[in-house]
Parts: sequence; structure tokens; C-alpha cells
Amino acid sequence: MSSRWTNVEDDAALDAQRKKQKEEKRRLKEEKQRKLDAEKAEKAAREQHTAEEASEPPKKRRRTASPDYEVVAEDAHLLEFPTPTFGPSRSLDLYEVLNNIEEGSYGFVSRAKHKSSGEVVALKRLKVDHNNNHEGFPVTGLREIQTLRACPHPHIVKLREVIVGPGPVQDVYIVMDFLEHDLKTILEDMDDPFSPSETKTLMLQLCSTTEYLHSNWIMHRDLKTSNILLNNRGEIKLADFGMARYTGNPRPKLTQLVVTLWYRAPELLLGAEDYGFEIDVWSIGCIFAELLTREPVFQGKTEVSQLSAIFSLLGAPTRESWPDFRSLPNAKAFDPVLSSSAYRMSSLNASKSPYLTKAGLRLLSSMLSLNPEGRPSASQLLQHPYFREDPRPKAKEMFPTFPSKAGQERRRRRHTPQAPDRGDAPKMGAEDVASMFSKTEEEQQGGGFALRMG
Repeated sequence: MSSRWTNVEDDAALDAQRKKQKEEKRRLKEEKQRKLDAEKAEKAAREQHTAEEASEPPKKRRRTASPDYEVVAEDAHLLEFPTPTFGPSRSLDLYEVLNNIEEGSYGFVSRAKHKSSGEVVALKRLKVDHNNNHEGFPVTGLREIQTLRACPHPHIVKLREVIVGPGPVQDVYIVMDFLEHDLKTILEDMDDPFSPSETKTLMLQLCSTTEYLHSNWIMHRDLKTSNILLNNRGEIKLADFGMARYTGNPRPKLTQLVVTLWYRAPELLLGAEDYGFEIDVWSIGCIFAELLTREPVFQGKTEVSQLSAIFSLLGAPTRESWPDFRSLPNAKAFDPVLSSSAYRMSSLNASKSPYLTKAGLRLLSSMLSLNPEGRPSASQLLQHPYFREDPRPKAKEMFPTFPSKAGQERRRRRHTPQAPDRGDAPKMGAEDVASMFSKTEEEQQGGGFALRMG
């Protein structure tokens, strides 16, 4: 007998629903297990295929028409990397030569205009001896091209391209940015030297450029005012890298005869075979003195007279000031003359630049240290107190402008020494040194570089 509270139809529906849920769970479980089994089988098949490929030599697969890479959407942004291309160099016919500017040690520089764009550029025709097949392409040209391509810097002249001239014997030209001036020509034409703030601006740019080169293990080896270009926006560009050289630690075998004579460090004049970045710092010191007085500080005609000028201003080296001096190849020839009282004391403190402060004189003295180890690095130059004292460096936008000489026939008017040919430093004898020093002493009576303390 059934209870009156019992609903037979509802109980039957509830049982059917529970049965259906159990069957659904069992089906899902079985389906999941089938997927796991399929994945295991596929993984085992891949591992077996990989093992077979590793044990057998690779087989050539037939290329199919359908690509095996994924098609990229049209709106996707991809990075494009330049691919190296090879082809013939462009021709000089693309440019119209306007006028010659100057002849350097390793090339002829001209002002030219691109025929299509009308942009004015500088063309440097490399000196190549076509009659001597054994020389080949000049190593100075290779070094200049290599260094300029490797050194993108706001104060290094930009290399645009390398082109060739017409004819069967083709000349090689370097196309670079054109700048209106070089410091040598400006200093020769100025009535007064740069102001202290302008000098600091120029020196900071030069020191930062040198620091960049040295941090990349490059020695310029021919820093001088004629190789420092200046535009009408107060920006310098360092040029002429024919003497530039990559170095390292340990240093490679280096050429002795480098740097133009007036800017050559004393260790090079004395025949040093192992030298470092300190030779560039010495050249910067000579440039600094030239900015202050508008004249090169040391103007020797030969290596001996150049050393005489250096020792007359800075004093003779001693065992205390330069311990390694006696070990240099040409040092022994100077023993008799350096004992003279005329070369014992430094005279880098007299009066010729009225605005040089004590900090500026200390900076100049450190760069013109006879002992290479006593010279600061380029990065230390940038931190010198001289650049932080008043007057502060002038903003480039406030720099004065100068009439360009590049549109005339020649930039140079006064004779200045050229960069040396590569080779060994000349040997010096005691008799040659004694005779040259005696002549130099007679010429320098009452003269010499002078600085007045501010």
C-alpha cells in the first residue's frame, strides 16, 4: 500500500536524471582518457621519428608549392634589418667640383656640389701612386675609411660614401660633410684669441671626441688645429684620420713616426716604440695653448729643434719627473746639453694670455707633462675644475660666426708642417743635438711662450 505523500512520477523522473548524469560523467572520463592515450601515442611516434632521423643521413625533401611558414597579417609591424649589398662604387660624375681647398699629407680636399640635390660636400682625393704597383691602395686611406665608418659621433666628420673617378686608372674619393672653417685658418685671421668661454666650449668638444675615440681603443695620432673643422653653429668636427690606429691591451707594434712635428709628444721625438693615448693628450695641450695665443706653442723645424723648444719652455726631464727618460733610444744624445742651467726650470708661468686662470694653467701644465704617465686621460680632462669655474662655456648657439675661406682658392696661407710619412723615428747624434741646441738658444733669447696668471 503506497503512501499518500508518495509521487511515483516524480521519483521516476529524478532517477532517470541521476542515471543520465552518471552516464555523462562516465562518457567525459572515457573521452579524456582517449585524448591522453592519443597524446602519448603521438609523443612516442615523434620521439621514434626523431631518433630515426638522428641515426640516418638527412634526406632531400621535395619542395612543395605551399609555403610552410605562417602568413603575416597586413597590419603587422616587423623590424627591418639592412642587408649588405655589393656593387660598383658610384662615380665622380655625380658631383660638380667647385674649387680646391687644400692639399694634405694623404689627399687633396675640394669643395663640390651634388648635381641632383645641390648639396655642398667635401671631396678628398686620396693620394695613390699609380706608377708603383707594389704599394697598392694606401693604408692611410683604408684606416681613414674604416675609422670614419666605425665612429658615428656628433663631433667627427661624417663619411657619406666612397666614389671613384673616371678613366681606366681610377682615383678614389672620400665624400664627407662640408664645414666652413678650420681652427688653424680662423686663428691666423683673428685679431684677438677666442674668449675664455669660447675656448672652453671648443676644448670640451675636442676632449669629448677624444674620449670617445679612446674608449673605443682608437688613437688619432695627428690632432692639430688644421684637422679640427668648425661650422657656423659653434660645432667642431674632427677630421683627417689617415694616421688613426686601433690599439689594445697589450698594445700592437706601432709606427714611431706619427703626429705632425709641432704637436708631437716628446716620447715620440725621442724614439719611443711603445706609446699610448697620452700622445693625443699632449697634442690637445698644444692645441689649448694655440687657442690662447693664436700661435703654435712649439715651432721646431726638425726633431732636435722641436725638443729644444719643448725643454726651453717646460724644463729638462729629471729622474724624478720622468724616470723612464733615459731608456728611450735618443735620450743619451741629450745628456751634455740638458745639464745646462737654461733647461732646468719650467717657464710656463710668464705673461702672454691675460685671461688664463690658475685652474686653466694647471690643466695646461698637466697635458704638457714631459712624462706620459703624468698626463690625464681624456675622461679626466672633461672633469677638470677649469670647465666648471666662471666664465662658463659659451652655448653653441651664441658662438660667433666667421666669413668662410673655403670658397676661395686655398685655405692655408702660412706654411705649416705636414703629417709625417710612416716609418721609424730619425736617430739623433750627440754632435747634431749640441749644434742644434746652441743655435736654438741664440734664436730664443728673450722669446718663448708666456702666460699671465689671472
